[in-house]
Amino acid sequence: MPLHLLALDASSSACSAALLREDDAGTECLARFEMTPRAHTRRLMPMVDEVLAEAQLSPSHLDAVAFGRGPGSFTGLRIAAGVAQGLAFGLDCPLLGVSTLEALALQAHRRYHLRHVVTALDARMGEVYAATWHCLKDTITPMSAEAVLAPEALRLPSGETDWVGVGSGFTLWERFSTSVHVSMPQHLEDLEPRAEEMAWLGARDFAAGLGQAAHLVQPVYLRNDVAWKKPA
Repeated sequence: MPLHLLALDASSSACSAALLREDDAGTECLARFEMTPRAHTRRLMPMVDEVLAEAQLSPSHLDAVAFGRGPGSFTGLRIAAGVAQGLAFGLDCPLLGVSTLEALALQAHRRYHLRHVVTALDARMGEVYAATWHCLKDTITPMSAEAVLAPEALRLPSGETDWVGVGSGFTLWERFSTSVHVSMPQHLEDLEPRAEEMAWLGARDFAAGLGQAAHLVQPVYLRNDVAWKKPA
């Protein structure tokens, strides 16, 4: 069946929107991406308007909305969630929250054909949001749970030595352990999460029936889990 899915993201210093369209003519993804620190509120909705105009669609044509649900910037996540929830509620369509770390892994896989990916975003306070992934033919499989931790505490799954790190968390490269340095021959610290990959992942989840009512989908901060966890 035809699908029109809008995705948006403001989880990092970047701001982006994408429209995935699937119909009898094929599949295409129209996207906008800008590095806009502290300007997400001003730029996000114009980007949404731009991709809809390029596709010659009105919001009423949308079947679902997706957004980068985190982890990432607290302020950016709240902005994206608020816009996405407002759109989904107003259109009475399903909302999907997409992992920023998974979207970053898909971007790295598609752009550089990477197979074993470590995604890490700068979480401030000397920590990173991180997870590990196995990537094959656009299928992204988690190898570890998403976590917020000090770079020194990151441990990679055993048995592989060709890991590639991607994301702003690797600006703290010198703080990762020697074992990570040995198992990770290269890292790319300039990649940011993008709505384009979130649109593809959102379409996958929508097809699996994972869309929810707007008020049920919330940002994922990770650090909240740590702050409220009781000692063992």
